Amino acid sequence: MKTKKLKKDKVNIITLGCSKNLVDSEVLSGQLHANGIAVKHESGKADHNIVVINTCGFIDKAKEESVNTILEQIELKRDGRLDKVYVTGCLSERYRQDLSKEIPEVDAWFGTMELPLILKQFNADYKQELIGERLLSTPKHYAYLKISEGCNRTCSFCAIPLMRGGHVSKPIEEIVAEAKRLVQMGVKEIMLIAQELTYYGLDIYKKRALSDLLKYLSDVEGLHWIRLHYAYPSKFPLDILDVIRERENICNYLDMPLQHISDNMLKAMKRQITRKEILDLVGTIRDVVPGICIRTTLITGFPGEIREDVEDLKKFLEEVRLDRVGIFTYSHEENTSAYELADNIPTDEKEARAQEIMEVQQEISYEKNQEKVGKEYKVIIDKMEAGRYLGRTEYDSVEVDNEVLIQSENPLPIGEFVTVKITKAYDYDLEGEVI
Repeated sequence: MKTKKLKKDKVNIITLGCSKNLVDSEVLSGQLHANGIAVKHESGKADHNIVVINTCGFIDKAKEESVNTILEQIELKRDGRLDKVYVTGCLSERYRQDLSKEIPEVDAWFGTMELPLILKQFNADYKQELIGERLLSTPKHYAYLKISEGCNRTCSFCAIPLMRGGHVSKPIEEIVAEAKRLVQMGVKEIMLIAQELTYYGLDIYKKRALSDLLKYLSDVEGLHWIRLHYAYPSKFPLDILDVIRERENICNYLDMPLQHISDNMLKAMKRQITRKEILDLVGTIRDVVPGICIRTTLITGFPGEIREDVEDLKKFLEEVRLDRVGIFTYSHEENTSAYELADNIPTDEKEARAQEIMEVQQEISYEKNQEKVGKEYKVIIDKMEAGRYLGRTEYDSVEVDNEVLIQSENPLPIGEFVTVKITKAYDYDLEGEVI
């Protein structure tokens, strides 16, 4: 008589939230794969029997999306289409006690730093020698590279330190080794990420060492673009600007979240910087690195924000003309110092203010894009969609910034660089032809 063969586990990882979560999911994928466990990231097939949900707990909308995703997967488990549902990430770190009572069908909850415990659920070993190795979920020509974990800042609106702990830098040699492995896998562009890039090195080198790290990374052969995300403006390490200007493979691009510009809001948010210092910093950055693209994120509807603060923000954008702007509405997060303040601005009003500010930025973006018509740019081809190619210049990061739309009769290899002449410009996108 034939014995019934046991079906092998297949794992699907669902990632919610930011690029830092994505890297964590890729590391988990790499560890499972190294232990001989079949794993996919956000698989479209229904051939898996275990799901790991990597949650986000940053703001209300993200928390709601995470909870809804958990409930959707629990429903599949009830229907017999899943054997196990595991939950990890920021939401789990922050609320696991409450959530485990409310959603008892989840098989196990894990925090943000409990990868070895997740692996134990699969009778898998945490392989120390695989540190830095992972299965990419992005297209193979670009990847995110996390240079530190946690944050020591005390911004009044932010719950990240509650979920990710204090700042811990990864050693330079470890980051460089990871970058080299990524290049061997076909990666041409890396996006440096952290909760706070500019704090890098203070804990292990007793100085801000981002400029040193950039020099070592820019020497990695085959690495064409290095992009900087999430650089805190307070105590900004000005020495990185010379490195950005001098090294050809470091993109003239800086993501620097400002959050606001009026002094009373900056003080209430505990941003450790003033309006004048921000203006001086932006001026210095542009002086040292002419043509640099500066991206920022802003918050509207923070407790105590008045009409003058909104007008100040609009005036700042009109005067300084930043290249890229994203905007959040304030989310009242428990256990943050801002939680003690009255969240008395209605949601509709927060969103109306955000829309008002983005309309100002939309016009600025349109005008800046119009200036690019007739000019030539180096463009990386990301994908083909609806019969045309989509690419980016060095001034645009993945998903959050402009795309260059290209019609080409000749095939353009995905992940390769081409020279494109811009023929049309819109509010947030460009059109061009390969030359």
